[in-house]
Amino acid sequence: MAPNSENRSEIEKRIDIIEDDIAKINPRLLKLLLKDKTTGKNILWCTKDYEEYGPEYDEHSQIFVELITCGNSRVIQPRAAKAKAVQEMRIRKRAEVFTPSWICNAQNNQVDEAWFGRLNVFNTPNGTRWITSSGNIEFFDKKKTWQAYVDAKRLEITCGEAPYLVSRYDTTTGDLVPIYERIGLFDRKMRVVNENCTDDESWIKWSKRALQSVYGYEFQGDSVLIARENLLYDYIDYYKGRFNEEPTFEFLKEIANIIVWNIWQMDGLKCVVPYSCHETENTNYQITLFDNIEEKGTNPCPGCEKNDLLSHNGIYCRVFDWTNLKKSIPFVSLLQGGMKHGKI
Repeated sequence: MAPNSENRSEIEKRIDIIEDDIAKINPRLLKLLLKDKTTGKNILWCTKDYEEYGPEYDEHSQIFVELITCGNSRVIQPRAAKAKAVQEMRIRKRAEVFTPSWICNAQNNQVDEAWFGRLNVFNTPNGTRWITSSGNIEFFDKKKTWQAYVDAKRLEITCGEAPYLVSRYDTTTGDLVPIYERIGLFDRKMRVVNENCTDDESWIKWSKRALQSVYGYEFQGDSVLIARENLLYDYIDYYKGRFNEEPTFEFLKEIANIIVWNIWQMDGLKCVVPYSCHETENTNYQITLFDNIEEKGTNPCPGCEKNDLLSHNGIYCRVFDWTNLKKSIPFVSLLQGGMKHGKI
């Protein structure tokens, strides 16, 4: 039986996005956040953590709206809100270790140091906190404009709840982070958008481009959904800060579509949809003096058998190239390094 939505802990109240709240905006919005763009189906659970709730929660099963709403609204929770025993079990089984925000900040600062060519552009680390830089972010290089920074592609591998992309809360402590102190890669882009877009039309344009430039993949379905929700609610925070009103459903649907393409479920070792590699049947014929003997057998996935990334018979995951080809491409093609496939 799923946990009741009442009697939520304080940490849950702070950080846990209730799927019922998304459904109240519009049921279609939550359905969209559960989609797998590669298969056209829903993302999979890909974890045994929820199997006690029934056969619909099997790791190979799809996640459906009714399994995580109403009486099931507390089934999926951020890591910081999970019981300690569950956290430890996921560490053992999936090596799921989330990084504190101050470490995410330090590493994101290194990314920006390489891009800008100078230290502490957005903030200065101060122990396990940071001091946010005052004034607007300055761009001195004619080739590295603010627009180029917003468009610069960023990928968080095995992203979990996407703490490197957005920092609504510290994934290890559950502490909320004020919007002006957020240190995610998407948050930094939005600060630049806020500082440089004086009219509403340009703000909408460049906020979308900021969202289109951040990517992440994850194996476990619950984390994929949480990462998508975090990006959606982070964007809503910036929208409300700009316009002092809630975005419309039609606009949110457009934003969610970008997020669902850019945060996808994938077996990162194979670049395929989880569990999609499979054995294939084969038939051998042995000729004897009196008859032909038919022998049936199976062959393993050639990519799995040979540990060859490009030879899997599973479904290779696709991502969307928003700025170059303006169409979806196999993610594995980016690892091949072929410019003909576009890039992210």
